[in-house]
Amino acid sequence: MISKDFVSSMFSIAGRVAIVTGATGALGGAIAAGYGLQGAKVVLTGRSVEKLRKMVETLKKQQVECVWIDGDPAIEADVQKIVHYAVNTFGRVDILAACHGFNAPKSIVDQSLEEWKKIMDADCTSVYLLAKYVAEQMIAQGGGGKMVITSSARSKMGMAGYTGYCTAKGGVDLMVQSLACDLTAKHGINVNSINPTVFRSDLTEWMFDPESAVYQNFLKRLPIGRLGEPEDFVGLATFLASDASNFLTGGNYDATGGYWAC
Repeated sequence: MISKDFVSSMFSIAGRVAIVTGATGALGGAIAAGYGLQGAKVVLTGRSVEKLRKMVETLKKQQVECVWIDGDPAIEADVQKIVHYAVNTFGRVDILAACHGFNAPKSIVDQSLEEWKKIMDADCTSVYLLAKYVAEQMIAQGGGGKMVITSSARSKMGMAGYTGYCTAKGGVDLMVQSLACDLTAKHGINVNSINPTVFRSDLTEWMFDPESAVYQNFLKRLPIGRLGEPEDFVGLATFLASDASNFLTGGNYDATGGYWAC
């Protein structure tokens, strides 16, 4: 029997504690703000202390309960530090939103092994470390949890110059599926990924010029008729962090504006 209480609250994340990595980026920043404005307690993390401070100041002015801690998700000690800080500050961790990422586009014949390793560590090893230490905390505290991992449309589509990035994001999608097998039935931790296409950020702003050949070429494969805005991902990220998605785990969710369909 479906209850009114469940239906009226199934999308709520109010009062839950969320760690958001890549919080100084466009997508991570949108999700951190979106979670916080819905009443979640948010731990923002990234590598830029100055940007983190400014973001937290801005969010606190909007009555968001939030803190920041700098750290590199590809470094084990930093991940442990972030999780410990979240627990010491808010008492638990209910949601992990991993929104960080890195790419250095280059043909494989020109890319060094060091660059390959940096991409793999930044995009894949980092997710493993976060999932490991957040899962340990969620299991210890009980009650399950939600992991929302940012992958990419490129996880399932190759592209020239993207051998490292596509491989790393493909690994993330398969990791999400394996983590679900490890964590959901036994511990109540749902693990899913969001797979976005290009969304607006400081790095991609040049791609949003409607007169550019790049923009026009994208529109040929985008049924939605436009590129993504950061706020376009807040709804999906909230859904996957809320009770409304309790039966969903191990999924790689299309946030491409239909790009995969064409």
